Amino acid sequence: MGERAYGPAHRGEGSGPGAFTPDGNAVELYSRLPAGAEPEVIARVVPPGASILELGAGAGRLTHVLLERGYRVVAVDESEEMLRRIKGARTVHSSIEGLNLGEQFDVVLLASHLLNTAEPTSRDAMLRSCRRHVADAGQVLVERQGEDWYGPRKAPVGRERAGIRMRIVSADRSVPGVSDVRIEYEIDGMRWTHSFRARDVPDAMLERMLAAAGLRLVRYLTEDHSWVEAVPV
Repeated sequence: MGERAYGPAHRGEGSGPGAFTPDGNAVELYSRLPAGAEPEVIARVVPPGASILELGAGAGRLTHVLLERGYRVVAVDESEEMLRRIKGARTVHSSIEGLNLGEQFDVVLLASHLLNTAEPTSRDAMLRSCRRHVADAGQVLVERQGEDWYGPRKAPVGRERAGIRMRIVSADRSVPGVSDVRIEYEIDGMRWTHSFRARDVPDAMLERMLAAAGLRLVRYLTEDHSWVEAVPV
């Protein structure tokens, strides 16, 4: 497998072996990344057996764990390459913003900090899509960068988990409220990079965005406020 790089830079760009998504994420890398603590956060507030619409599901990092826990998951992603890695769930190839399934779900899940990496008009459309697809008595769970993200960034910062090495090589915050980040990953001797732009979405802004989409913040699910629960107004 050869080296590839994708752009444009405002959406993200990546390099390394294998296929990439339009926003620069490496398919092979994301098919290997573990789910982490996210399924525990979700399971604490979502009843067993609930139907979940997972927006931006990628290669199934969360999808497969949620299926194992007995949830009924429909996985949506704009990358067909990513969706091919998902087993056991119904998959839908679509952008989040333009999605209109004509169905509603117990839970709509918008994880992976998509609100931070999307353009402002796109993130508003993402939240409207959440509202469009959540049942009247349902929940919308959103993940964004936690409070610690908004302080000064220090690089390089690295960690290793499950044999995967991740290092923040650079994080430029010369533009107020914006981080231009470059991350390196290494697994089994293979190396990828991902460069992307992340915009701050502090609490007050998030609450305004939710309200504009017809949603109401119920509570923060984690101490760092990275996960929030909202419901239809």
